[in-house]
Amino acid sequence: MKEINNYDASKYDTEAYKKLEEGIYMTMDEDDEELYVTSLSFVQEPELGEGENAADISQYPLEDILDKFYCHISDFYEDLNGEDSKVCYQEFGSPDLQDVQNLRSIIGKHVYNREEGEIVKLIIE
Repeated sequence: MKEINNYDASKYDTEAYKKLEEGIYMTMDEDDEELYVTSLSFVQEPELGEGENAADISQYPLEDILDKFYCHISDFYEDLNGEDSKVCYQEFGSPDLQDVQNLRSIIGKHVYNREEGEIVKLIIE
């Protein structure tokens, strides 16, 4: 993943979301628990085994990012992630504000998986 940027979704301008800080919002999940969310856009790198377009978002390194930062995907933005787009959009959520703040540390970085022997490592640079 490269060209990782903040994405300000228009839904964040509704009463269902409260802006806490740049790019981070609080909303309620389906169980009426607080959920902290942020949305990012990024470009995949097919040469590193990632998907070819936004309709084919690869499982890795996305799954490893979710594991590292204790987040989950809370919106897939299906209307934006079409086959004709190279830019992917995803909303990440966590019940812990710090997890979402930590996740945003990947903005502007290059994130990918690298095999080191029999181990696959998540690289953030």
